[in-house]
Amino acid sequence: MIVNQLDAVPHLTTAPTGPLLLLESHLLENQPRIESWFRSQFLQTPAPFYASVDLRNAGFKLAPVDTNLFPAGFNNLSSAFEGLCIQAIQSAMERIYPSATRMLLIPESHTRNLYYLESLATLQDLIGKAGFEVRLGSLLPDLEASQTLELPSGRKVHLEPLRREGNKVGVGNFFPCVVLLNNDLSGGRPPVLENIEQPLIPPLELGWSNRIKSEHFGHYRTVTNEFAELVDIDPWLIDPLFRNCGEIDFMKREGEDCVARNAGALLNAIQEKYDRYGIAQKPYVVVKAESGTYGMGITTLHSPEEAHELNRKQRTRMSKTKEGQAVSRVIVQEGVYTFETWGNPEAVAEPVVYMIDHFVVGGFYRVHTGRGRNENLNAPGMHFEPLAFAEVCNNPDSREDPDAGKNRFYAYGVIARLALLAAAREVAEHMGDETK
Repeated sequence: MIVNQLDAVPHLTTAPTGPLLLLESHLLENQPRIESWFRSQFLQTPAPFYASVDLRNAGFKLAPVDTNLFPAGFNNLSSAFEGLCIQAIQSAMERIYPSATRMLLIPESHTRNLYYLESLATLQDLIGKAGFEVRLGSLLPDLEASQTLELPSGRKVHLEPLRREGNKVGVGNFFPCVVLLNNDLSGGRPPVLENIEQPLIPPLELGWSNRIKSEHFGHYRTVTNEFAELVDIDPWLIDPLFRNCGEIDFMKREGEDCVARNAGALLNAIQEKYDRYGIAQKPYVVVKAESGTYGMGITTLHSPEEAHELNRKQRTRMSKTKEGQAVSRVIVQEGVYTFETWGNPEAVAEPVVYMIDHFVVGGFYRVHTGRGRNENLNAPGMHFEPLAFAEVCNNPDSREDPDAGKNRFYAYGVIARLALLAAAREVAEHMGDETK
């Protein structure tokens, strides 16, 4: 079964020549140095409990475009590497709270989203198999009694009302050692979780009510500059350029000049890089809400003028994100093409890499039949193709071509861990950790 999965590698329609071939070759040649560097970095700044990273492979550039600290989608990972997930959870908990035996998992309030509930059931199962008693504490305001939801897979999710007693939270008479958030807090910081004495991971400060993407990519830029010096590459090959704008109101058409100005500056900077490396593609930028996930609040621009030409439907789509939160700030990010395709007929695809602690534990390809290579694939109509990333991410083979399956996946694992390290530094900064 594993062999079949590894054979099912998406086709890279642009041959890895020039900069990407140079990058992948450098990663293979420097593997011992890279792994040693990662070990030292994560000893200095511990990784978040878990994260997922969306990557884009343009054939000439490989870079992350989003890092999620409250990942869903665990049900899309290959079951072949369940054991690695379990081991990584155990490793993370030994670092965070070695004596912990019980964990409270606080999910999103998506009781009608069966895909999310399947992910939640998978995550709960993994934590349980790692040796922890785990229960689900819901933030649903109208949940007054326990609720059991049956899933298409045949599994069940048992939600219980979250309650607070003193400085501890729990469900019923169950008060855990550790509280794990799988809720990105787009709607704000729940008062019931403020100043609790149990370890809360990730901390409230990393929810989307506080976190902004430009801060993360600022840390990522610092990380990639350090890494690029280590392996002697141009950091642009792995780092999407970006700028940000505040005081945006798309419905009132306020802030459009800022978006246009920054889009123009980025497009010029990208074109300079394209000219340097002989890349014939047309540069583009992606405008995203500074906070939020689920592919909401995103639009693509190929010229500064397009910032002034958004129609009402586009402006309405850009004005709000998850849970109806208004968009008042945006990041303008270099668009990274995806030249990976899946299936017959071909559909564009992008890899998503999952990590628990500092270990790559799996991943999948997000595939969309109705989107182009320069469009956001995290949109209705997407589907997922699970791959056994775990084995190949840790097992490159320098005897094979740099773009051979296991070597390409090793490169994915390296870039994803760079984003994870940037997130670790975010956590340290928000928590005032002197080790940052």
